[in-house]
Amino acid sequence: MTDDTAKKILVVDDDKSLVEMIRLKLMSEGYKVFTSYNGSDALEQAKAKKPDLILLDIMMPKMDGAQMEKELRAFKETEGIPVIFITCTIDKKQAAAMDHKLGKHLVVAKPFDGKELLAAIDNVLNDKQQSPEA
Repeated sequence: MTDDTAKKILVVDDDKSLVEMIRLKLMSEGYKVFTSYNGSDALEQAKAKKPDLILLDIMMPKMDGAQMEKELRAFKETEGIPVIFITCTIDKKQAAAMDHKLGKHLVVAKPFDGKELLAAIDNVLNDKQQSPEA
């Protein structure tokens, strides 16, 4: 996968060490990665860079993940970007229940391992490629 065809992922979390760990893992898998540490900055990056996917922490300063996701849906250029929520406020069992309730959104509970996160990303990106509007 060349850099021009690499899928773009925006990683948003106020935990800078976690963002860096995820960034390095995703880059090693061939993704082009952008990072942000708060929702308001991430919203601007999403509008400008139009990522294929956003990994989004729920609890953040300035604008939490739920509000950011709502704002994403309000703009034509970002309304279709899939989101995977990442959070430490729930456990893995609760995350699975949230996945079901949120429909197309996925929730990954912290701590997670790299394989778990990559599997979630692959699932979402593959679903996006197969959808009629993709």
